[in-house]
Formats: sequence, structure tokens, C-alpha cells
Amino acid sequence: MCRPVNCPSCKKTTWSGCGQHIDQVKASVPDNQWCTCTESAADKKPGIFAGIFGR
Repeated sequence: MCRPVNCPSCKKTTWSGCGQHIDQVKASVPDNQWCTCTESAADKKPGIFAGIFGR
């Protein structure tokens, strides 16, 4: 299930979760308060395996 979270870059609302319920999250947030960043902070962080294998 998806849930609203704050974007670490713009501080507006975005989503976290499975990705199948984004429309439900967006329906509860005014358009002017929805994050429009093209890349989230989570996308910028290396994954666990990158840390283990040094990539």
C-alpha cells in the first residue's frame, strides 16, 4: 500500500510504497502541494549491494 511522504528536496508531498496506489495518494493532496521533482533522494542513494560491493 502506498502512503504520502515529504520529498526531502522540495518538502512537498510525494509517495512511498508499492506504486500501485499512487492515484489514491494523489487524490488526497492538492495539486499545488504535489512534488514535481524529477529524481527523488531515494533514487540518488546507492542501494545496499552497491555499498557492499563498492559500486
